[in-house]
Amino acid sequence: MGKDKLRKFAEVATFLNVVQLDEGKPYKGKWASEFFKNEKPLILELACGKGEYTVNLAKLFPEKNFIGIDYKGNRIWRGAKTALEDGITNVGFLRIQIETILEYFEKGEISEIWITFPDPQPQDSREKKRLTNPVFLERYKHILIPQGIMHLKTDNDGFYAYTLEQIELQNLPKNKETTDLYQSDLVDEVLSIKTYYEKKYLAVDKNINYVQWRFNKEGE
Repeated sequence: MGKDKLRKFAEVATFLNVVQLDEGKPYKGKWASEFFKNEKPLILELACGKGEYTVNLAKLFPEKNFIGIDYKGNRIWRGAKTALEDGITNVGFLRIQIETILEYFEKGEISEIWITFPDPQPQDSREKKRLTNPVFLERYKHILIPQGIMHLKTDNDGFYAYTLEQIELQNLPKNKETTDLYQSDLVDEVLSIKTYYEKKYLAVDKNINYVQWRFNKEGE
């Protein structure tokens, strides 16, 4: 590991807006009341990388709480540092493997989940790692409020098609969808937030896919 990564790992351990691994488990069911010290709705960004979406959503919606989740501490460092420097108090970061998410959030604790430019895991042998496979979707459904909203932004057409297939197989209602976000009428101040990776894709004229869906209520 390079010196810069080591420095960031050491520094992120001192940030009050970052919780790492088992440190987050006592907050299960109590993130709003004990971590943020309020009762505002809680929104997650999964595979948040440098945290651009998490931080910018928090700026746009001070009436909500936001947590960016990723396993790479040197990436979380950037978003967490920006939030601290800018005095953004409704944002935090959690360094965990997303596979363990049920250990950190209680049933119905989350209002919305964003998945922004995740690793598409294109090999068939790695389907279980895709963040929209049926196992992950079941975990999200558990921690979301009834009819909680899911968002996906991705440049990867194959992963987008796979996600739509999973949504359709489960007969889940889609609210919005497009295979070319910036040529659609869906783009607004929220969807126009751009991550580090999205900027790279747009620079080479890559289309951006977006879909918003929700889980059915019990009995639907």
